[in-house]
Amino acid sequence: MLNIRRAEANDVALILTFIRALAEYEHLSRSMVATEQDLLRDGFGAEPKFRCVIAEWDRAPVGFALYFYNYSTFQGRPGIFLEDLFVNPEFRGKGIGRALLLHLAQVAVRENCGRYVWQVLDWNTPSIEFYKSLGAKLMSEWLTMRVEDAALANMASQGQPTAESHD
Repeated sequence: MLNIRRAEANDVALILTFIRALAEYEHLSRSMVATEQDLLRDGFGAEPKFRCVIAEWDRAPVGFALYFYNYSTFQGRPGIFLEDLFVNPEFRGKGIGRALLLHLAQVAVRENCGRYVWQVLDWNTPSIEFYKSLGAKLMSEWLTMRVEDAALANMASQGQPTAESHD
């Protein structure tokens, strides 16, 4: 009944639908500005910035996981960062979210990754407990820092211009 497959360029509208549904669930809809063009450019171009898998139940898409690779200098190995995971509410409780998490764990092992990391909102107690049941540990000593929009532009303007064009 369940199939997990790699997303393709013709899935961008579907991926965007899942992202919008996730944003609504997380009460972050007003922050959601990504477009199909963004996803197509950044996930399916010459140098993809992310990867994505689609969960299908009886051949119908019901969820997704979007991830990218990072690098641990301490481990000297790549890692996977799970950016988004979402399963349509009417399909929750069927093990689809768990299957997506386990699928990416298998990708991480196959790719010789040293870590598999994701974030969860502090109010999402059911998910936190579920993740712990899979062996994940809460990294409470690490705080996420974020710079975006005008603050990012301001921060960048404070640096010295460099000749590097790809960094």
